[in-house]
Amino acid sequence: MRLTGAQIVWEMLRREGVEVAFGIPGGAIMHTYHPRSEYGVRHVLVRHEQGAAHAADGYARASGRVGVAIATSGPGATNLVTGIATAMMDSSPIVCITGQVSTSLLGSDAFQETDITGITIPITKHNYLVTDVADLAEVIHEAFYIARHGRPGPVLIDLPKDVQQAATEFVPPADEVRLPGEAHTAGPDLTEVIRRAARLMDESSRPVILAGHGVLMAGAEEVLLTFAERVSAPVAVTLLGKGGFPASHPLYLGMMGMHGDAAANRAIQEADLLIALGMRFDDRVTGDLDRYAPRARKVHVDLDAAELNKLVPVDVPIQGDVRRVLEALVPLVNAVEQREWLSRIEQWRDEARAVDIVHRAPDDRLTVPHVINAVWETTAGEAIVVTDVGQHQMWAAQYYRTDRPNAFITSGGLGTMGFGLPAAIGAQIARPDAEVWAIVGDGGLQMTVQELATVVQEGLPVKIALCDNGYLGMVRQWQEMFYDKRYEATRLVNPDFIKLAEAYGIRAWRVDDPEGAVQAVAEARRHPGPALIDFHVVEEGEYGNVYPMVPAGAALHEMIHRPLPTAGGKR
Repeated sequence: MRLTGAQIVWEMLRREGVEVAFGIPGGAIMHTYHPRSEYGVRHVLVRHEQGAAHAADGYARASGRVGVAIATSGPGATNLVTGIATAMMDSSPIVCITGQVSTSLLGSDAFQETDITGITIPITKHNYLVTDVADLAEVIHEAFYIARHGRPGPVLIDLPKDVQQAATEFVPPADEVRLPGEAHTAGPDLTEVIRRAARLMDESSRPVILAGHGVLMAGAEEVLLTFAERVSAPVAVTLLGKGGFPASHPLYLGMMGMHGDAAANRAIQEADLLIALGMRFDDRVTGDLDRYAPRARKVHVDLDAAELNKLVPVDVPIQGDVRRVLEALVPLVNAVEQREWLSRIEQWRDEARAVDIVHRAPDDRLTVPHVINAVWETTAGEAIVVTDVGQHQMWAAQYYRTDRPNAFITSGGLGTMGFGLPAAIGAQIARPDAEVWAIVGDGGLQMTVQELATVVQEGLPVKIALCDNGYLGMVRQWQEMFYDKRYEATRLVNPDFIKLAEAYGIRAWRVDDPEGAVQAVAEARRHPGPALIDFHVVEEGEYGNVYPMVPAGAALHEMIHRPLPTAGGKR
């Protein structure tokens, strides 16, 4: 059959299993939009292209499928860039399709022309500028393959206007994709390195498993649980690894790193063996590299060879799929009980509980941990939680304890403020029967607040927990602790969020005490449509800062558990 480039786009999206795309039309992509309704692919009209990229990302993380974002040329394409970089840093599979000026005008500074392929080279797995409509079907098929295959990530297709309009005989691409330079041979024989890892496990008396995002991407949750129980090893998770190991399990240590669980950080520093699974030893995880886990031998399993020995030298590097490596490792290790080691860790947990802010804060002061705890208790940990970036993100990682994979969605590597609301839209569309909570701060929400209109237009029952402290909270915390409380450019003059939500047609509540938090969450859950709760939380000081905290340049065991002493020696 003979199809235009525009028709080929939707035909190929349908063949790739795409059910929804997020975007905004414009002059250079208008022709592609024209035949969409004939192909049964749902389109979600966002209010800013950054929202389209984040929504596609949230959709991908919640569904395990490739998310799709569409934008026009020039500013439409450049507005996608932050979302593309976010997906790249967190290995999230999205395909972005951008309009472009006609091929005859490329390089002429035509109206709304931008070299988006040049701009996105560093933040995509691959990108394409399609100049011949006969190549388009194969390009789209390759793009989805690249986005899904190996370590997932974003791919961009730039589509000139005349290519969208041109017609060609449509030839469906072959199912198998063969890329230039890609080796289609059997992987390395991992038998010996896995045996070496097993021997280190058998020799260890203080093992710790570090579970990263790769556990979730590999679908390795069940075999990780089997492995951890067999070797009696506690499991610490990265921010993106939450849900890879059940938080209700006795071996669960919590999140590691700068704002990680104190017991997790201490266990890492005291361990004699680390088994790192699908994580990349990010600087927020390790603290001072020279003093990271100084007593531990290290095994690192990762699909991406570039991550092995990149930052932390390891004794046994294993390039491979986490699930398959664990499946091979389980029968090789001895079943043991590390009673003494686990007893020490339990003591550290008790010490951490004693200074837990939820139990220490006065009854009349609403803190973000109270808010997170209210959402967790009321939802029984069964909701999909999507966070923005900042203090609330760290508290959500600490206090929203989930046993479910792919139920905690956040921007990790790039730390993108504005991610939360549009990513929650994508997650809700991916999982329409799930309860989705967007936990956001007043700073991040206002970066993509216009997507409230998308929530209403699409009829999505997203619940929004707004942690409103009147500051860019994480920056303000550093200013309080390390810059003599000089709150430079961090104070926010906010709108009335209740009126703002109501202007969009969203039910809203305002809460300023712990008791009211639980009641408001329960009421929002009963409301059938979207809802926003404006939680007025403690602004600063002991109850307004995230602890534990590993300062810049410190080792993990040098965590700050309480506020630093003031000049007068008081806390």
